[in-house]
Amino acid sequence: MKRALVAVVGTVVLTVIAVFSIASAMRDGRAVGDAPLSLARGPRLVALSSSPESRGRLLSARTATPDRRTSLASLRPALGGLSCERFYAANGTGLCLRLAKGFTTYQLVVLDAALRERRTIPLVGIPNRARVSPSGRLVAWTVFVTGDSYNGGRFSTRVGILDTRTQQLVPTLEDWAITVGGVRRRVPDANFWGVTFARDDRRFYATMSTGGRRYLVEGDLFARTIRTIRDNVECPSLSPDGTRIAFKSALGGDPSRGWRLSVLDLATMRETPLAETRSVDDQAAWLDDHSVAYAIARGRGRSDVWTVAADGTGRPALLLHDAYSPASLN
Repeated sequence: MKRALVAVVGTVVLTVIAVFSIASAMRDGRAVGDAPLSLARGPRLVALSSSPESRGRLLSARTATPDRRTSLASLRPALGGLSCERFYAANGTGLCLRLAKGFTTYQLVVLDAALRERRTIPLVGIPNRARVSPSGRLVAWTVFVTGDSYNGGRFSTRVGILDTRTQQLVPTLEDWAITVGGVRRRVPDANFWGVTFARDDRRFYATMSTGGRRYLVEGDLFARTIRTIRDNVECPSLSPDGTRIAFKSALGGDPSRGWRLSVLDLATMRETPLAETRSVDDQAAWLDDHSVAYAIARGRGRSDVWTVAADGTGRPALLLHDAYSPASLN
């Protein structure tokens, strides 16, 4: 009888310890039943889970395999406790856009390589895009907002940029000096989204809409200027070598018809449609100088991360099942 009682008590104690350990790991963003997740540079891909059981939680999978042609979909990614609506990471800095406590508003959280919170900023709007500069110094986000008078009270977008070293915050780009087609203009209906940074932590690219048209724009953080570069370019993503931009463009200029994923050579302005012919409503992420990753929805809030060559060759390959918001830590 005593032995049975001791066994029962021991089981209860072990269960309590296990539950506490799992809860603690989830609070800290560590992987449950695995080594702690990290945002340090290495051959890994991070993303968010779209599975109903773990939606929004951070996933991490190694990208180095014995056969580099092997799809990551055959691997089992580690699941962490950190939960976000949008996520991105680079060079040891993470950016998590998540529901705030109480689940009524959203907030931005800057994370270090060990997923420790370094700064939290309230967000006015619904998270849409997130990016970190290659150095890890700058973070940018896009939110949907309502109530702008020029837009008839419908949804608009707003971009913010934070320098994590100086803590200088750029809450909006709408009051910057804007040049459209080589002419300095006042643009009261400007909407911005989808920032991507150059390696110098000064220049960035983004999408700007005005007058019903969408432009690829280049911004200068020091001069606080923005200039248009190309028409019908959305959600740009600058390649690691800084020479090309992966982007989505509305078919026939009409977003209701879907988007085509392409790559733009910044030196020649030559566009190369990629082998992915399905509609890609995402800001692609470069895995390396030769391939990009992106999410494709498959209904009921679920999506998968796919990859395709950046030169228009080959065919799409599944990377991660039930995932979205990918970022390569290479």
